Amino acid sequence: MAVAVPKTSPDRAVGHALGDVYRRLADVCAALDVRVAETSGQVGVTAAELASDRTALDAFVDAEAARIHDRYDVAVRPAVAASRALHDYAWSVGVLIGGAWYLERRVPRIRPEDLRLDLATGAYEITPGTELACLPGDPVASLPGVLTVPQEDQLRAALRMAMADHMRPLLSAIGPVARRGTRSLWGMVADDLVSGIWYLGRMLGQESDAVRAATEVLPIAVPPYPSGADFRHLTAENGQRHATRTRTGCCMFYAIRPAEACVTCPRTPDAERLRRLQN
Repeated sequence: MAVAVPKTSPDRAVGHALGDVYRRLADVCAALDVRVAETSGQVGVTAAELASDRTALDAFVDAEAARIHDRYDVAVRPAVAASRALHDYAWSVGVLIGGAWYLERRVPRIRPEDLRLDLATGAYEITPGTELACLPGDPVASLPGVLTVPQEDQLRAALRMAMADHMRPLLSAIGPVARRGTRSLWGMVADDLVSGIWYLGRMLGQESDAVRAATEVLPIAVPPYPSGADFRHLTAENGQRHATRTRTGCCMFYAIRPAEACVTCPRTPDAERLRRLQN
């Protein structure tokens, strides 16, 4: 669904349009802790700093370790904290980029310097950029900074590229800390892009549509993503069908609460998966 562009100068119209959809995502998605800022703030660190400054990266990991301890009373290894921090970051970016595509068929290019993270609270702040991709006929199609692609499959390719381009520098920086290889890291990014769209659909009461949309984004492994969405359905005794999938890159929650592994965890058997999906 396209949203009309507010009456404003052409060089700011794209930012206004993206700001509107980011606010809508924050309103709909209770788990997405993000605020939209007209100009870049000073609180926290940018994604660019996390990728280029080891001190900032260590603070990012330490802050996640502290939150895990406060929430679960568990002291985790740095590699676990790094994986959890990366998972939260990738999921948030996946909701922002994938959510804009799902809601409006617009794919924003989020520059690393436009996203800030408050290490004390774990909240994000995004300054809407001026670049996006869209389909012909979109009200923003003729504006500066907008790439118009003729078909849906090309827009989905732009979505995969926007996510990968944003995440690549951070993966290179955090990989050694998380002790994860390239396939595992990109598997996590693929998981979080898919699960972000899936989650948004559930919040909107559109789970079936979101599962279909996420599958269209990653129907199979598309480099650098090592696997497709791979949704399947489990059927309860009452005949009700539940969508599920198995993560490619583990989010490491099992290392915090072994008995409460995620429903999409590779370590979760389908019988347990179904029980949790029903609850």
